[in-house]
Amino acid sequence: MTSTTKTDAQHGLGEHSHGGGPVVPQSSRGSRFTSYDVEAFEVPGGREEDWRFTPLKRLKGLHDGTATATGNIKVEVTGDGATVETVGRDDARIGNGGIPADRIAAQAWSSFTEATIVTIGKETKPEGPITVTVHGPGEGQVAFGHLQVRAEQFAEAVVVVDYRGSGTLGDNIEFVVGDGAQLRVVSVHDWADDATQVSSEHAALGRDSVFRHLAVTLGGDLVRVNTTVNYGDKGGDAELLGLYFADAGQHLEHRMLVDHAVPNCRSNVLYKGALQGDSAHSVWIGDVLIRAEAEGTDTYELNRNLVLTEGARADSVPNLEIETGEIEGAGHASATGRFDDEQLFYLQARGIPQGQARRLVVRGFFGELLQKITVPEVRERLEAAIEAELAVVGA
Repeated sequence: MTSTTKTDAQHGLGEHSHGGGPVVPQSSRGSRFTSYDVEAFEVPGGREEDWRFTPLKRLKGLHDGTATATGNIKVEVTGDGATVETVGRDDARIGNGGIPADRIAAQAWSSFTEATIVTIGKETKPEGPITVTVHGPGEGQVAFGHLQVRAEQFAEAVVVVDYRGSGTLGDNIEFVVGDGAQLRVVSVHDWADDATQVSSEHAALGRDSVFRHLAVTLGGDLVRVNTTVNYGDKGGDAELLGLYFADAGQHLEHRMLVDHAVPNCRSNVLYKGALQGDSAHSVWIGDVLIRAEAEGTDTYELNRNLVLTEGARADSVPNLEIETGEIEGAGHASATGRFDDEQLFYLQARGIPQGQARRLVVRGFFGELLQKITVPEVRERLEAAIEAELAVVGA
């Protein structure tokens, strides 16, 4: 792939795809405001750093309080080895994963009436995946939701969170990973064309825990996902992966904060996106904070975007904030570009037609992420979805 925008630095911040000079955060991410109270947050106007890439008019009132619940989501859980509960707002476990950091997350937190808690018990290791299917409230309807997935001490599980249907949804998801537990999550946002979703994901990692998260975003009119990882003790290991494919008119936005606040933890972030069609827009904001007390941290983040047609735009901003020099390693990179003509020429010179050659390049671009999906039916479904996306422009 020919790179038109790239940063690759061990320290500091470089130029990114939205232009201008070096990107300097308004303040340390470690001091960002959090609250369960929606009124503690100002209504975003679109010029704030956290909102300047988001088309507020397309949020359907989620950001300013005008969106009120008119429907409900339906949550279905299948698979063996987990306990499923529907609980009220007063359940003591709610909030173990994290605290809202923006107005929509706080609105969703204060508006849900019932939460679903999926628990993988201590030392439990289910043989197959646990699938949580979230059905939207329906076209023209608004809903707020809350889901918590808990992997207790030394548990090991694969969980698929599958969003489907229509409507507008503001929701929070908590991933609570106990000491020595391993939780692997695939979140699939495969909405109908009318759907709007703003989701905040909160992951809390215990001592020597492993959290693997792959976010797949394909459908919907506007999907914005905020993912935050907090380490509670030493030895936490987080891997955040993402795959997204934006079509004409779609806005797909992924933001994340990996907050290294304790020593000897690891994180790795890799998101890849493809875009095609007029006004297709993707946004990726990656914040990694290494606090002064987080000695021995090892982290890296990378975002790559492949622009397939004219009229599509990818904004990519990796931020790395380091408050101690006693680390194992830290770096970040971002690249956005079109097809590499040399790759296409190489394939065509060996008798492969242009259309098939383009498909092979895109498959190879996403292949690294698809191989990490350990649930065959999910991997096959996503491979078919990517093929269908490519067929739209005859790639």
